[in-house]
Amino acid sequence: SISEFLLLALADTRQLQLLHFWLFLGIYLAALLGNGLISTAVACGQRLHTPMCFFLLSLALLDLGCISTTLPKAMANALWDTRANSYSGCAAQVFFFLFFMTAEYFLLTVMAYDRYVAICNPLHYGTLLGSRACVTMAAAAWGTGFFYSMLHTANTFSLPLCQGNVLNQFFGEIPQMLKLSCSQSYLKEVWLIVVSGCLYFGCFVFIVLSYVQIFRAVLRMPSEHGRHKAFSTCLPHLAVVSLFLSTAMFACLKPPSISSSSLDLVVAVLYSVVPPAVNPLIYSMRNQELRGAMRKFRIIPSNARKY
Repeated sequence: SISEFLLLALADTRQLQLLHFWLFLGIYLAALLGNGLISTAVACGQRLHTPMCFFLLSLALLDLGCISTTLPKAMANALWDTRANSYSGCAAQVFFFLFFMTAEYFLLTVMAYDRYVAICNPLHYGTLLGSRACVTMAAAAWGTGFFYSMLHTANTFSLPLCQGNVLNQFFGEIPQMLKLSCSQSYLKEVWLIVVSGCLYFGCFVFIVLSYVQIFRAVLRMPSEHGRHKAFSTCLPHLAVVSLFLSTAMFACLKPPSISSSSLDLVVAVLYSVVPPAVNPLIYSMRNQELRGAMRKFRIIPSNARKY
């Protein structure tokens, strides 16, 4: 019988609501610009048609989808001084947010394998990561995210809701939906989350083991220049993975005793808004070929500082 949900108000006063609107608008435009420019540079630059840049293009598209799922509705609510989100709109937010976040996590796992092969087995890099293999692995990441989000969304919105329609979040997410469900009815979704957590942990272990082997191979390199180049190719991916996992783990493992509306809002912004906006900066500042392609499009000044 619920036709709409009431989202968390970003502020109590009209002035603060407008301030949040302009702040979110600036972050959203920066994310659109950064990820859009990376996508354009990789798609148009012939020298960037490599496996790493192909995965980077896919990551930029996922970041665009992720931040476009949450911020536009929050900005519209702040601008028009409303909290309402339709039932179908909330379901769409839950589905697409899970889809893009899950696909991005699996893609980061694939990118860890890409760095492992590039550094530990460079002679077999072209064989193991050919164009067909790259497309297959990227499609597997996107497909896994799609089926995972479809399963969770269908299961969550099949639960009877008995605790009202107020969500203590600025977008629709599963933990807030479970708080509205009837007692004992959410246990099926909880078990599904536990199984998913085990799958996520398996990907985390794979990433850690990959970087253990990478660091061991790099430290055995006799040339200091070779070690520096190898670390430079791994640092952007490692930084993105650390940012993604740290914010997501803090949101999931935060003790309920310290939970509050303002803290939940800050945590949600950290894991849903900050990574898509920061990832383009991390990669563009560390990848010389990508920066060179951006200079051709007059995106980065030719005298930009080299990091």
